[in-house]
Amino acid sequence: MTSSDQSPSHNVFVYGSFQEPSVVNLILECNPVTISAQLHGYHLYRLKGRLHPCISPSENGIINGKILTGLTDAQLENLDMIEGDEYVRKTVEVVLTDTSVKMQVETFVWANKDDPNMYGEWDFEVHFMNTILVF
Repeated sequence: MTSSDQSPSHNVFVYGSFQEPSVVNLILECNPVTISAQLHGYHLYRLKGRLHPCISPSENGIINGKILTGLTDAQLENLDMIEGDEYVRKTVEVVLTDTSVKMQVETFVWANKDDPNMYGEWDFEVHFMNTILVF
């Protein structure tokens, strides 16, 4: 296989249910290597009437999440489809938790930064487990 035959790889910062390997495997049909990271300058909000979170710019915010590494174009398009029009894919800089190295990645930001349905803070352990219990 030549380099022209290979799809470019993408690294995506995730902060909600996509931190859970079983969810990633179900949706992307793979188990990418994950790296713990922090995204500065954003806040992780709950959304009224929804089980999933969203992020929006916030001057002093810090979000803990994971980077899904080495995703293909097709897998990235699949994430785009799942996130839909309510999210915008953006390139952001994260800090790797273990090494403090900075890395450019893509993530999904809530399109309506003034949405009145955003509130509080979404916590992976609390809200993901509640989501699992619903299903």
